[in-house]
Amino acid sequence: MPSPNTGLLVARGGKVVTAQAALEAIMPKSTSCDGQLPECRTAAQAAPFLIKAMENFSLGQIAAMLALIGLESEDMRYKHNISPGRPGQGTSNMMMADFTKEYAISKKLDVDGKDPNEILALVTPDEFNFGSAPWFFTQKCTKEVQDKLLGGTQEGWLAYMTCVGVDGNNESRMAYWTRAQQVFGLNGL
Repeated sequence: MPSPNTGLLVARGGKVVTAQAALEAIMPKSTSCDGQLPECRTAAQAAPFLIKAMENFSLGQIAAMLALIGLESEDMRYKHNISPGRPGQGTSNMMMADFTKEYAISKKLDVDGKDPNEILALVTPDEFNFGSAPWFFTQKCTKEVQDKLLGGTQEGWLAYMTCVGVDGNNESRMAYWTRAQQVFGLNGL
């Protein structure tokens, strides 16, 4: 688990890595936001928020959530869905509008009378944006799925992706998952 004070993570085998270095290894384009939209965040900018949001999760769970965030946000470049541009879809893990609304309500944000894009705007500030994947994981995935992912196994990854509603064997998703496993010493599990 990440240390909230130092941002250091201890991977399996005792390897120590900073949260920023882990993010950059999993999401290679997160080293810079040059030429990107203002909503883009670098690993250095995102690390403190992700550390806080994920401090109570196992390395396997963290690896999977970061892999999902990497793919869905294109290495933290986007906080809203750009293709096909679904209203209200966004945050770092690109939740659908209904989930975004539930997340906003869970954060005690006023959603009354707001359209999906206005609700999304409530949860895209960094302090909410980077907590959306852990929220979804704990609120929408069963305890069985959460437990399967504790050790960062392939079985756990596939169960998590099924919970999310996507194909965990997709080549692009697998690339992020493989990098996350490598960073945290979960290879071959």
